[in-house]
Amino acid sequence: MECKEFNQGEHKKEMMAIQDAMVVLRGKWKIQIISSICYYSKRRFSDILNDINGISNKMLSKELKELEINQLIKRTVLETHPITVQYQLTEHGKTLQTIINNLTDWGKEHRIKIIGK
Repeated sequence: MECKEFNQGEHKKEMMAIQDAMVVLRGKWKIQIISSICYYSKRRFSDILNDINGISNKMLSKELKELEINQLIKRTVLETHPITVQYQLTEHGKTLQTIINNLTDWGKEHRIKIIGK
């Protein structure tokens, strides 16, 4: 696979688009959070917390709020006892599924190439 070729004006637009995407997805946790929700369709806060090694309650809460602000996830409060909060990808968030799948495949191949497992 080769990288696309653009003229200079198109290249600047492409670089701006990459920057915009990285602003929304930047940080250590966002891709992992999206992946957890994507894999299971709907996830509770505690489920996501258990999926991601090393993330704190406070950081997960912050990252979920940012993903919600960017309309990538939807937060639903269920009237259970105790109250349950569930997260799922929005239609806009689902557009990231291909990227998540590609990152997963690349990560597996990279791990095998580098450490053989």
